[in-house]
Amino acid sequence: MAIPVLTIDGPSGAGKGTVSRAVAKKLGWHYLDSGSIYRSLAVLALKESVDLQDEFVMASLAQAMELEFDCGDELVVRLNGEDVTAQLGLEATGNAASIVAVHPEVRRVLLQKQKDFKRLPGLVADGRDMATVVFPEAENKVFLTASASERAARRYKQLIEKGIDANIVQITNEIEERDRRDSERKTAPLAMANDAHYIDSSDMPLEAVIEEVLNLIH
Repeated sequence: MAIPVLTIDGPSGAGKGTVSRAVAKKLGWHYLDSGSIYRSLAVLALKESVDLQDEFVMASLAQAMELEFDCGDELVVRLNGEDVTAQLGLEATGNAASIVAVHPEVRRVLLQKQKDFKRLPGLVADGRDMATVVFPEAENKVFLTASASERAARRYKQLIEKGIDANIVQITNEIEERDRRDSERKTAPLAMANDAHYIDSSDMPLEAVIEEVLNLIH
């Protein structure tokens, strides 16, 4: 029996995680947050003061790490048994993950870890290259995006609500720089699959985005 897969790709801050988790919950499917995989590796590398540019040391770390996703109302990510969820959202972690993701050997190791999440009754896979690299055979593909200014505004609001001091100009610049780096990298650049359904969520309420994605499946 074929295992159904829905991929939701797009740039950082487009709302992929929130939409993907909501859809997975409504469908009763498994959930893969590929960004958390790279961010978890970044947390581990920063914790152990490893050179992010050293491809083979990073690949060795990736091979050894164990990840668990607990998808309740909020996503909980456990790295080698430790809850690292709070560290995943830090700007330093995101920037480090974007650097680490450039290495082909690291991507090769983590590719198989991601493929292993494909299990019955189905999988919702959230990331940047789910449709183009990890699950190109997926029947349902979504490319979810929003303007850099809208994504920066959302990120700024999240940080302020958590009591974290934030600078909207700096956040916008970091998002634009990350977009450029992710789209220009040689290995698995951020790109929309030819057969993906395009959604710009800049002016859409969350519920409308979720409904549009569910309509694709049904």
